[in-house]
Amino acid sequence: MATNQTMVVTGVALILASSVILIASGTLTLGVPLALAAIGTLGLAAGSLLVGVSEAGRAV
Repeated sequence: MATNQTMVVTGVALILASSVILIASGTLTLGVPLALAAIGTLGLAAGSLLVGVSEAGRAV
């Protein structure tokens, strides 16, 4: 099991990377911006979940 600090660092890194993907998918005129937005949204959700459950006890 990962430590609390590892989960928080991984979650924050995932949130930041996903935010960059979402911003890039909105500004780029690619043929698949919907797929990039979906990946970014899932990354934000996963990062938030990692940060939320990093502490002992009930999840947020």
